[in-house]
Formats: sequence, C-alpha cells, structure tokens
Amino acid sequence: MSTLHQPRPIELELPSGRVRAHRFGPDDGRLTVCVHGLSANSRSYDFLGPELAAHGRSVVALDLRGRGWSAITGLATYGWRNHARDVLALATALGAERFEYVGHSMGAFIGLELARQAPGRVERAVLIDAIGIPEPASLLPILAAVQRLGSVHPDADAYVSAVQRLGIVTPWSPVWEAHYRYDLVPAPGGGVRPRTDRAAVFEDMTYGATQVPRAFWPDLTMPSLLVRAGVPLGAGFVVSAGDREDYLRRVPRAQAVDVDANHYGVMTHPATAAAIRSFLP
Repeated sequence: MSTLHQPRPIELELPSGRVRAHRFGPDDGRLTVCVHGLSANSRSYDFLGPELAAHGRSVVALDLRGRGWSAITGLATYGWRNHARDVLALATALGAERFEYVGHSMGAFIGLELARQAPGRVERAVLIDAIGIPEPASLLPILAAVQRLGSVHPDADAYVSAVQRLGIVTPWSPVWEAHYRYDLVPAPGGGVRPRTDRAAVFEDMTYGATQVPRAFWPDLTMPSLLVRAGVPLGAGFVVSAGDREDYLRRVPRAQAVDVDANHYGVMTHPATAAAIRSFLP
C-alpha cells in the first residue's frame, strides 16, 4: 500500500472539542467522511479507507468524541444530533461544502440525522448495517463488546486476546488488531485500558433507545445505499429483512446490497468495498 493510502492522523479543533481523524488518499480529492459504530473508532475503516481512496477520494475517518483519541467531553454532549453537528463542522474545517458520507452501525444512524439536519450538504449516503431498530438478539453481542470499556488488562496482547475470544468480530484480521490496539492507554497502577469512554458510549446507547430510525427515512432525499450484513450477529440481524424491504420501498433513491458477513465482518469484506465504489460516482 502506498503511503498516500495509509491512515494519516489529522487533529481538528471543532466547536464541540478537539477531534482526531485519519485521512486516506489525497488532501484535495472529493471528500468522503466515514464514521464508525457505537464503541469503535476511526481505525475500523483501515480496509475501506484505502479501497475508496484508490479512486482519488480524500477519505477522512473520524474518531467520534469520547472514542479513540478525540476529546472526552461532558455528559449531555453526545447523541446522534451532536455527532452529526461534528461531522458538518469537520467538513467545513476541511473546506468542503458538500461531501459523501459513509457510516457503520451508529455511524449510519448519525447519517440519518445528517440527512435531517443538512440534506443539501450530503451528496450521497452509505449506511452500513443500520437503518432501523435491530432485532433484539443482535444486541447481546454488541453489549458484550461494550463491556470491555473500563477494563484493565496486563498488556495489549492480553486485551486483544480477550476481544478476540468474544467471537463476534469475524473474520479476525489485521484491521481489527490495529483498531483495538489503537485505543489503548496505560492504566493507573499498571497494565492497559481502552481510552474510549464508557460514559460516552452509554449516553449514546441511551439516546439511541429513544429514537425511531424509520422516522428519519423521509429525510433521505439524496441517493442512499444500504449495505446489509447477510450473516446474523449472534442469533439476530441488526437490519431485519423487513426493514431492508421497507427501506427500498419507502425511500425513493435507495439501493441495497447484502454482504456475506456479520455486523463486524462487513467492514472488511471485498464485496462491501465493491458495492460502495459502484455507488459513489
């Protein structure tokens, strides 16, 4: 991989606080903003970022506040609405009035909020495995992944092994290895712990439980693509078959593709990259 297509960190001061992002591709290409899931970080785009940047895009993957190496801000500063404002501020800081958007999991819900707040700024939206209320059985593995936050481990290898033993990130790959190691900081008294803030994640979980994602669908006036994980997470799907069909029926400029992977594996599957490349001009 060329240096241009490796993740290059950038730091930005937004009205809400300092954020870190990683850029793939040229600085002056068409801007594509990528946003991760509930307890993830920007490095979850280490596979898709280079794939999209290879076509001349400037792909910028954001650490949401409270995640990765972005600022941890106070209570009542999170939620889809506030994260969407950060995305708009980031695009403005990078000199882009209009941009493409790719969001995974909670990042997809932030994309729905973006479509409501500023539809004229989002050229196209890619929603990876989230458009409605997940099937309840799919939430148990996600909650299990969240439980790692705040935990202390002897070293980075022990932490990564503990995450891998959960068995929900399949297939395991160097992308996920780098993603989880990126988030670690020394723990007081020894060992390491994730830097991602447990309180921020739980605030976003609580916020999400009060939202009705389908109510945002009429705001998707731009072309949108649903990339649905065709393999269940645990015993359920994050995007049900019914939601997929309703999304295609009710959202005029919508497309959808199913990928043979689960909610995590969809982020490193070649079919996901191919579908997004085909959808983006």
